[in-house]
Amino acid sequence: VQLQASGGGLVQAGGSLRLSCTDSGGTFSTNIMGWWRQAPGLEREFVAAISWSGDMSLYTDSVKGRFTISRDNAKNTVYLQMNSLKPEDTAVYYCAANWEGDRPDFLSRKLYEYDYWGLWGQGTQVTVSS
Repeated sequence: VQLQASGGGLVQAGGSLRLSCTDSGGTFSTNIMGWWRQAPGLEREFVAAISWSGDMSLYTDSVKGRFTISRDNAKNTVYLQMNSLKPEDTAVYYCAANWEGDRPDFLSRKLYEYDYWGLWGQGTQVTVSS
């Protein structure tokens, strides 16, 4: 398994969780990394993305101000810090990678497209109780 996600769990509304995703492949430091989520009965949706250098990030509107994506290239790991969690954040969270993209992609809608992401990890369940 190249992308291994962890850190999910059960938390009360208003609480926090930090997801981690470690890439065992050899190109992490040059990949655009992202997080997506899929709630029961719904399509998988984009959550956040970060450039290879970490200086650019993008969030879907519903998580802005609450979630923070970051990365540690020395550890081949991308993180998603989730604060002020809401029941509607309940979903399986997936990390994803794109090894061909670049910074201009953050100015377009490309990162919101499922097919943009060439590599997916297994999901980690996040459940937020009310």
